Amino acid sequence: MPKMKSDSGVKKRFRRTASGKFKRRKAFRSHLLSSKSTKRKRQLRKPTLVSKQEQKKIAIMLHP
Repeated sequence: MPKMKSDSGVKKRFRRTASGKFKRRKAFRSHLLSSKSTKRKRQLRKPTLVSKQEQKKIAIMLHP
């Protein structure tokens, strides 16, 4: 039986932190930015952590 492969899309989108959580980029920052406020765009720049409920799913996709 062949080896399981990691999900390539997940590899590109998430990074594991030192404590084992996952960092992700925020959505809604790619286009149509003129209608969004400067404050909103600034807050979307910062990376954030993946929610507790999703952590297990991402871990499975990265390391099958």
